[in-house]
Amino acid sequence: MATRTVVSPSSASAPDGAPEATGLGQRLRTGFGLLGPRHPRHTLPVEQVGALSLPIGDDGVVVGVNQQGQPAVLGVNRPTPFDVVLIGGLWTAQVLALRAAATGARVAVETARAQAWVPLVHAMGGGQNGLAVYDVGRVPPQGASAGTPVLVVRDCGMRPPRGRVTSAPWQSVLTLLPYLSPVAPRLMRQARLVGVQRVSPDEATEIGRVIGLPHPEIRSLPGLQDGITLWCTERDRQYVMTQATDAETGLLGVARRMD
Repeated sequence: MATRTVVSPSSASAPDGAPEATGLGQRLRTGFGLLGPRHPRHTLPVEQVGALSLPIGDDGVVVGVNQQGQPAVLGVNRPTPFDVVLIGGLWTAQVLALRAAATGARVAVETARAQAWVPLVHAMGGGQNGLAVYDVGRVPPQGASAGTPVLVVRDCGMRPPRGRVTSAPWQSVLTLLPYLSPVAPRLMRQARLVGVQRVSPDEATEIGRVIGLPHPEIRSLPGLQDGITLWCTERDRQYVMTQATDAETGLLGVARRMD
């Protein structure tokens, strides 16, 4: 059987009588390519390491600013099912839908008032750029994936029916309730995140009972200004003011609780 000898580039030698190649010639002959650009090394004194910081934050939709003036981010593109309930105004839901679409998510709106959403569809290119509107109960399977996450916005009134398209990996569902309704307690208990805008004192008391709000938050809900939402999880609560961009204001108008 014939044998084969493998010679690595580093062990190759010059032909007899030829001078050994060095430097650039050696690198080219042995297949290592051209020398790249050379720059001075970047160094940082040890005493300055504590001042080093990187602008890394949560990945998601900027829903506004918190009480400290810092961006508040809602991560709707998740590998696990994620349900959100917003007891508030259409204006806030539409801002969230626009911003979710701007991050690359596809937004499917299930609504009984399509006329309120059509301007958004037209503004985004007639439904070809990430936002589509469907009648109640007519949302088709969205085929969500890590590469094409989906946000389903359910704007179905006070008593939304059980949705055909539910939350799933990479598919979040935002249910908009204009007021507290008989189905609201069930939806709030099932949700991972609850947003509450201005409500009546009686509604505030019931919401506080369902999701366990402290008395200061319960008392604050009837007096919240337009554009302010109290976002609540099991472990955290924070007030967020949603501030529209010029483009959003031109399309949706100013922040408002009622429509």
